[in-house]
Amino acid sequence: MKTVYADQLRAGMELFDQPFLLLDVSERKTRDGRPYILFSLGDKTGKVGGVFWNVPSDVLQECPTGSVVLVTGDVRLYNKRPQVVALDLQSFEPDSMACYVPSSQRDRDEMIDELRQVIDELREPLRQLVMDILLDPLFVRRYAEAPAARLMHHACVGGLLEHSLAMVPFCRLASERYSAVDRDLLIAGALLHDVGKVSAYRTEATFPVTDDSRLVGHLTRGAIQVETAARKIPGFPDGLCRELVHMVVSSHRVPEWGSPVPPRTLEAVLLHQIDMLESRAQGYLDHVSSEPGDAPWTSPSAMFGYELKRTEQGRSKTRTAPDPTSPDS
Repeated sequence: MKTVYADQLRAGMELFDQPFLLLDVSERKTRDGRPYILFSLGDKTGKVGGVFWNVPSDVLQECPTGSVVLVTGDVRLYNKRPQVVALDLQSFEPDSMACYVPSSQRDRDEMIDELRQVIDELREPLRQLVMDILLDPLFVRRYAEAPAARLMHHACVGGLLEHSLAMVPFCRLASERYSAVDRDLLIAGALLHDVGKVSAYRTEATFPVTDDSRLVGHLTRGAIQVETAARKIPGFPDGLCRELVHMVVSSHRVPEWGSPVPPRTLEAVLLHQIDMLESRAQGYLDHVSSEPGDAPWTSPSAMFGYELKRTEQGRSKTRTAPDPTSPDS
């Protein structure tokens, strides 16, 4: 049974067969050729780094990345942060992954209710289109449980819906500030821009990438879903469908981030910027809260590439934990 969580680890603690998710492993050698590994452990509260000196050769075969392992060792300070110094790692099959997979702090049923309310406020035929895609009984639960990313932001069960809903207030604010904005189109784009991510990750430990993500990509998959659904609605305007598809495929802005075209409409420009704003802000919060301890500076963030300074409030609050080149991967 798991009794110790990542956010509780402090220097001086001893661990005996405590289960953690093995997030990543890096094999190294000392100057005299002895093998050791650097690794990261995690659970639903965050993550912590670790080291295993003189590691036995069979450990990595029995304890692959993404599996739950039993950790024996102690916790020490390294660069002013807790670090697990392992004496033993053993494979372990938990009855449930609930303790190990990060989940949104927001209740998923409440988020689905909020989603329904936002959709109900849209004009037709946008309301019908978004409802047909997102509230389909076979799809909505997958959408509500999918992560928004593997590492950078909202990397948790329910993260995709949390991220999409968090963009809506910014869309409303932009439509109030700029009278030329089509408010309903912008909100519809926010709800649909990452819909392809439901097929991009498996809702398992470490949120592994699917073949669909590698071969098709979530932007392409999302564009296909939007266009397919629009064609099933009698009289859905071709131009409106094209603008929505454009918002989806251009939401990453540049080819190196996955977009085949840049944003070329006002709503597409705003959608990209709102997506960046919300994902970057949450990426900061996720990184700061995922590291145990209350040191004023974090380790380098994969999203930003440098250390981040904790706010005074952030030192005492913990949020349930989450391709550096992508705005939301």
